[in-house]
Amino acid sequence: MLHGEGAAEGAAVRVVAGGTDLWPNMKRRHQKAETLISLMGIPGLHGIQCNGESRIGATTLLADVEANEELRTRYPGLVTAVASISSPPLRNMGTIGGNVCVDTRCTYYNQTEDWRRSIDYCMKEEGTICWVAVSSPRCWAHTASDSAPMLIALGARARLVGPEGERTIPVEQLYRDDGIDYLRKRPDELVIEILVPRESDASHLKTAFWKLRRRGSIDFAVLSVSVALKLADDDMVQNARIVLGAVSSTPVVATDAAEALVGKRLSEDAIVEAAERARKPATPLDNTDFQAQWRSAMVTRYTEAALRDAAGLEVRNLRPR
Repeated sequence: MLHGEGAAEGAAVRVVAGGTDLWPNMKRRHQKAETLISLMGIPGLHGIQCNGESRIGATTLLADVEANEELRTRYPGLVTAVASISSPPLRNMGTIGGNVCVDTRCTYYNQTEDWRRSIDYCMKEEGTICWVAVSSPRCWAHTASDSAPMLIALGARARLVGPEGERTIPVEQLYRDDGIDYLRKRPDELVIEILVPRESDASHLKTAFWKLRRRGSIDFAVLSVSVALKLADDDMVQNARIVLGAVSSTPVVATDAAEALVGKRLSEDAIVEAAERARKPATPLDNTDFQAQWRSAMVTRYTEAALRDAAGLEVRNLRPR
């Protein structure tokens, strides 16, 4: 149907699953469509299988991911991330595939039609200027997915199907650093399944997810930190992944910060050093709640908190929001 409606040629056709992001965006005229294709009735796109690697169908409800006992045991960091998304009513409508592909956000974009028209439309919506950085040739809307950074930290893959066949790619490769064209998925392709490796479960990795937002629920992240650590028998870090969300148009892998932990025990000094290094690749801009400079400083604090949480250490003077 996508192919027949001309999706590959840029026709105004969209797919919808739970619709928790698309419907509000269409009501505010952020996103438009002449044709909508629902995925919720397609057999095989829903469900969770945990035999070896875990398979999560794209239309599996976020609430079902949150409640699944096998996922809670095997991938606690992922379940924490999913449980942080919005609120219970929306997690009972929204899907894991929808969250992985959720639209980028910006203060100048996610407003009413009248508000946007009053200052002139931004680059992401029919305009020619990015109001975050007016001299920039690109859009700086930031990634809004909470599940994606944790899936990247876990080494998860996405299975895509389209008219030209199917392919499986790392979730990390699904995104590009562009606030408008933020997915590498072709317009006539569907994300149909998320695959989480057996080697990334709790028997192999220690994980944690921390999210900063103004309220304890409903709000999108203004910063998230996903951590996955592989420890040797002597508690030395063999491998580490630190992934930041909501600080750029794509989830940011803090490679230098993670490498600072390898070959060390998770001492307080090692954690502080890694947390300080995590701030460098983050580029918070004035495109969401809170001041950009303060959010940048919180990258260090929340990375330290997530690492301490994963290591089983006390997290001082800081609580997840």
